[in-house]
Amino acid sequence: MDFLKLLRSFEDLIFEVATWLLFYPRTLWRIFVGPIGAMTYSDAEQADPEDQRYDDAISPPLFLLLTVVLVNAVGMALHVPTPQTSSETVRAILNSPQNAALFRALLFSLIPLVAASSLLGRRQVPLSRQSLRPPFYAQCFLVSPFALVVGIGGIILQRPDLPNAFGAALLGAGCIWLLTAQTRWFASRTPMGTLRALIQAIWCLFVSVTYLLLILIPVAFL
Repeated sequence: MDFLKLLRSFEDLIFEVATWLLFYPRTLWRIFVGPIGAMTYSDAEQADPEDQRYDDAISPPLFLLLTVVLVNAVGMALHVPTPQTSSETVRAILNSPQNAALFRALLFSLIPLVAASSLLGRRQVPLSRQSLRPPFYAQCFLVSPFALVVGIGGIILQRPDLPNAFGAALLGAGCIWLLTAQTRWFASRTPMGTLRALIQAIWCLFVSVTYLLLILIPVAFL
């Protein structure tokens, strides 16, 4: 009986992983061409039963993690050198693909966390796991293409045989795309006008980068 349960678990796992090949590019394109629509879709999915959510897409946090794994795979395929460091903690993270993917996904998740909590503050909604989940999930959708573009841009900058200008252009395009979508998101979810929404989006990105540095600097010395 236990063996049959194990087989069924493998069946479910194989099916789930296989569907990623279909739903990942479909979800990525959906976010690229219509970020606000994708975030609205994510909000609506939160009202469905847990086992029926994101049935025609990929769960946003998982989508973000898969994006980071994809970027890491591209970096490994292009033989991007691992940064030299004396920190044992950093070496333990970077020398393991699993640890590197999880750590980078955690760093990118700072943007959804800051933006989601900022939205709740603007709406004067008490902060809780339940209230934070819908905007956080929606933001994970938004940040995933940003992580992909910025990650590829960073890889290009680390390859001496590739033009740095192209890598820098990807980084700039990723930031502009993110700030544009964030501005539209804040403007559509709060009474703020476009200018104030843009300021809020820039502020959220600044706070996210600050938190990022507060995490990276101590880790670099461990």
